[in-house]
Amino acid sequence: MTQAIQLNPDSLESIRVCIAKMSDGELLRYGTACKSLCDPKANFGEPPRERWVVQLREAREEWSRRHPKSPLSESIHAIS
Repeated sequence: MTQAIQLNPDSLESIRVCIAKMSDGELLRYGTACKSLCDPKANFGEPPRERWVVQLREAREEWSRRHPKSPLSESIHAIS
């Protein structure tokens, strides 16, 4: 089951629960989508909305928790 980016998450805990249920592939896709939403181009040059930043941070933390030494962790850690 693919999880979607939460437009209006109820709480930080609900984001964490959702992310924890994702497979690694889903987590990578989710992190990539969050990263795209944090790109200044996606926000017409404005800073990203806090909800996208929080979800990206949580996706990164979950990936790092699962794969502390994996070079793939860089895939959702670098924001261009």
